Amino acid sequence: MTDSKYTRQTVTHIHTWVPGKLFSVRVTRDPAFRFQAGQFARVGLPADDAPDAPPTVWRAYSMVSAPHEDRLEFYSIVVPEGLFSPRLAQLQPGDALYIEKNPFGFLTIDRFAPGGDLWLLATGTGLSAYLSILRDPATWQAFRRIVLVHGVRSASELAYRDEILQWHKQPAYARFFEQDPHKLVYLPIATREALPGAPQARLTTLIADGRLEQLAGETLDPQQSKIMLCGNPAMLSDARKLLSERGFAPGRRGIPGNLAVENYW
Repeated sequence: MTDSKYTRQTVTHIHTWVPGKLFSVRVTRDPAFRFQAGQFARVGLPADDAPDAPPTVWRAYSMVSAPHEDRLEFYSIVVPEGLFSPRLAQLQPGDALYIEKNPFGFLTIDRFAPGGDLWLLATGTGLSAYLSILRDPATWQAFRRIVLVHGVRSASELAYRDEILQWHKQPAYARFFEQDPHKLVYLPIATREALPGAPQARLTTLIADGRLEQLAGETLDPQQSKIMLCGNPAMLSDARKLLSERGFAPGRRGIPGNLAVENYW
């Protein structure tokens, strides 16, 4: 095991958000595993017919946990015909889950110069990376204000909503809200259900017609705003086009940009 590219970790908790559809899994964390908030890990299971064999089926999952936490947490959707997620959802505390030793990904705040406003736009389980980023105090120190937008189909899919709404009461975040009560603007948006105070629309529609800025009370200004996109490919493609027309672009040749994008499948 010492020469392996992965470690064997133990499931400690499974939380079901939507039965048969959305869940989170917590596992132990190898002390040597280091990552930046926003990165992802390759998570493995053995073949379905050989539960005690080495892992052969691997998938990428963003860490929900913060870099300083002593556990790892992942948020997943169940793909009914999938070879991995249905089995992951069925794990119980005490079961094994394998984690590759090296993290991956560049959806991290060091892609941006500090200051200005940070916009975190996600659909579905693309929220995962942002939870890690927001559980890291360095994020709150680096930006004037943070806008978190989570697009889903229905309210039941707003995983972690209660935690997000309680952050202003938590000691780790309270001082930021004392300095600015609007330090974090949280915008849950559903496309198939009307939520109080929120339009029933796709995120890209809200970007295009200006309503997203109205809801946030902030302007998408390429001189001051830094934007992360994480979610389904259609949203990413459409949002990138809309934002590029407004002056947003990834960094290049060592020059920080104002847009970072990660496909979530």
